[in-house]
Amino acid sequence: MFFYISQLFSFLIMPFNICLTLILLGLVFKRKRWGKILLPAGIILLLFFSNGYIANLVMHNWEPQPKELSSLPSYELGIVLTGVTNINMLPKDRTYFTRGADRATHTVQLYKMGKIKKILITGGLGYDPVHPLSEAESLRDFMIWAGVKETDIITETKAVNTRENALFSEEIISSKKIGLKPSDKLLLITSAFHMKRAKACFLKVGLNPDTFPVDFYGKVPRLNFKSIVQPDVGSLVAWHKLTKEWVGIAVYSLVGYI
Repeated sequence: MFFYISQLFSFLIMPFNICLTLILLGLVFKRKRWGKILLPAGIILLLFFSNGYIANLVMHNWEPQPKELSSLPSYELGIVLTGVTNINMLPKDRTYFTRGADRATHTVQLYKMGKIKKILITGGLGYDPVHPLSEAESLRDFMIWAGVKETDIITETKAVNTRENALFSEEIISSKKIGLKPSDKLLLITSAFHMKRAKACFLKVGLNPDTFPVDFYGKVPRLNFKSIVQPDVGSLVAWHKLTKEWVGIAVYSLVGYI
């Protein structure tokens, strides 16, 4: 229930949804004084949130910076969060990636470079709880195809949010079924915009992994005519991601998950 409530709350306060609501209310009640305020307010906010330079600047400052592969030590386990595949696509003879495939491809790269020895993929049914194939299993199939030994992959298929990613990962690690010692180094791999909340969740359950952010939305900010003047739908996507993450952090803090 918590999963669905948090998703509904996030939807209601998304910047684009707020802008659209203000514009529609302004049009419906345009003869009223407050209706004349809502319409321009919605348009101004829409122009703000669709500004490429502002959205990129905020995202760039929110995301942790990329890490040099050569600077990483060796880790016993890389923990990969799912949320980057479309498990509803047919036929089921391949993995269908959405945005964020870096979570899988960079993990494979780290494995082949010897930076991580084993891989724990955590993530279950997510938005489609009646679907028989978990995201973890879908990513596992891709990694095996890409050359990772099946015996070096552990899948956790029940988690539907970041809290459960951390909780169920800790249960697997502490069970000693995968042969880890308390002193073994762990590496957390997820999208850069999501890393702050993910790391906080793992700290809360007693794990302290190093982090390897991937799937960057923000770029080095550069002033140019296009990014400042021309509205960009991609900027609305960036604000959507940021707002959802900020809401997630606020809710998780409120209920004691971080």
